[in-house]
Amino acid sequence: METLPNSLPAKVGVLGGGRMGAGIAHAFLINGSDVLVVERDEASALAARERVESAAAKSIERGATDANLGEMASRLTVSVDYADFRDRGLVVEAVPEIWDLKVSSLQRVEENLGETAILASNTSSLSMSGLAAELQRPANFLGLHFFNPVPASTLIEVVIAKQSAEEVIDKARGWVKALGKTAVVVNDAPGFASSRLGVAIALEAMRMVEEGVASAEDIDNAMVLGYKHPTGPLKTTDIVGLDVRLGIAEYLHETLGDRFAPPQILRDLVEQGHLGRKTGRGFYDWSDSK
Repeated sequence: METLPNSLPAKVGVLGGGRMGAGIAHAFLINGSDVLVVERDEASALAARERVESAAAKSIERGATDANLGEMASRLTVSVDYADFRDRGLVVEAVPEIWDLKVSSLQRVEENLGETAILASNTSSLSMSGLAAELQRPANFLGLHFFNPVPASTLIEVVIAKQSAEEVIDKARGWVKALGKTAVVVNDAPGFASSRLGVAIALEAMRMVEEGVASAEDIDNAMVLGYKHPTGPLKTTDIVGLDVRLGIAEYLHETLGDRFAPPQILRDLVEQGHLGRKTGRGFYDWSDSK
């Protein structure tokens, strides 16, 4: 694998150019890697390029990078062809949290990678060992769970599958450091550390709203002012996406039991299409920020 002086892979791929995928691409791009984003169709690929370049421009405005936008844009490629992953040293999968989709996507990427390339999943809850078992080279696989918004977050959860090689784990730690973030290394378990704890707090906050204990704003303020959380659990849910949180909660309910049963208020909001910031409404009104 060709690497940069800061130890990052010289050529990185990202599967999926949505909010998370674009953020991951941006993180590697501003730290010097050539980045390829593969999407399902041309329109999605062009939208992904716009997201990444917009994030890069904001990084320049904040002084987070000395590179100019033209130089960074020259290192960004978008495509709809999995075969373009063939020269990548690392590919991070960032498709929706649907088991069959994750498996088929990872398998298609792996088919187009070199023997020594490393494949990572950005899943926030699904079994890393289970995903690894579906691959031909499971030792080259692990989890790199980025947090939204990726540019502002200082955390990456490195999730170790039972099959992950020690050399791969060590490289992942180095990459996280080179990206200017902190690694939390966890063994494979439902929800890992961050999603399991974050969802547990969020689900209880939802039940409190459902029971009329307090408003969403006051519940969040209790956690922000009393426990120094940067945002409360309900606003965080809106930022993450209520559909995403529901999917994680359903998986944790299935694997860990009734304490993770999704509250009816969450199911109702998702059914009504109120998914949080991305749709303009969740537990809060985001219409002015769309």
